[in-house]
Amino acid sequence: MMNKVYLGIDIGGTAAKFGLVDEDSNILHRDEFSVSFDGYETPILKTVLEKTEYFVASGGLSFRDISGIGVSATGQIDSVNGEVIGSAGHIKNWVGSKIKESFEKKYSIKTIVINDANSAALGEKWIGAGKGYKDIVAVTIGTGVGGGIIVDDRILLGKKGLAGEIGHIVIHGSGESCSCGNTGCLEKYASTTALVRKVSALQKENPSAFPKEFEENLNGRKIFDALKGNSLLEKAVDNWVDDISLGIISLVHIFNPELVIIGGGVSGRKEFIEALSKRVNEKIMPRFLEGLEIVPAKLGNDAGLIGAIYYLIENK
Repeated sequence: MMNKVYLGIDIGGTAAKFGLVDEDSNILHRDEFSVSFDGYETPILKTVLEKTEYFVASGGLSFRDISGIGVSATGQIDSVNGEVIGSAGHIKNWVGSKIKESFEKKYSIKTIVINDANSAALGEKWIGAGKGYKDIVAVTIGTGVGGGIIVDDRILLGKKGLAGEIGHIVIHGSGESCSCGNTGCLEKYASTTALVRKVSALQKENPSAFPKEFEENLNGRKIFDALKGNSLLEKAVDNWVDDISLGIISLVHIFNPELVIIGGGVSGRKEFIEALSKRVNEKIMPRFLEGLEIVPAKLGNDAGLIGAIYYLIENK
């Protein structure tokens, strides 16, 4: 008997990734389309609905062959009604998008919608770094700081599906103001964006202390590549790791997980994971440390897509 096939869609701020996924988590066909090609004048949802038809046909299937649609989406997602109810970096024409309703009306196929960070956590739990674990805190470090929390094998969604917004834990009460309207949020200090901002400022003050390539398109990779032996950089990265650890320590003390998964480009740096683990271990209450591991994510860009299908299968 043929495996069931599901359609997974991971909608980010610049692109939507599409995948045909079977019930064993194999991606059978994939593609990616821009959703920001005209500065969001065309609403993201309209673009995604149009590309869905093209994508399914290009995979050699018709909608009759698809057993369900799982959507992972950026922003604050009301996962009960499957709509976008809060801003994702103030993307035009996105808040208010009724994803579930639009898909079910157009294709008559059961559709679920979940926030992208929660979805990535579920993907890692299904076939990634969290396979076989029941209590997981997943943290994604990139442009912002996102996360997903799995408690006793289930994703923690809260009343409306908004739980896990860990980038907005306050770690510095009188710190910098955040786009969310609060002050001193984890995201403002612990994102890769925050590190790049900090190093950029340092470079302007001490241009001779930094490599020439720091002058344009500075990013996390360049910073880590130039780290060894540069005391200014080492101190900046050290402070940054410290700030990330403050968020993780709080999360561990609240949820008592067996696993903390770190996602985002920086998670591929062994020395970063080691430094972070060391910092967390030093400051956490001893009993919480028993059996606790901090590990890098495994699925990279596929996590959201895979997680949406897992959520769909689990919530039949």
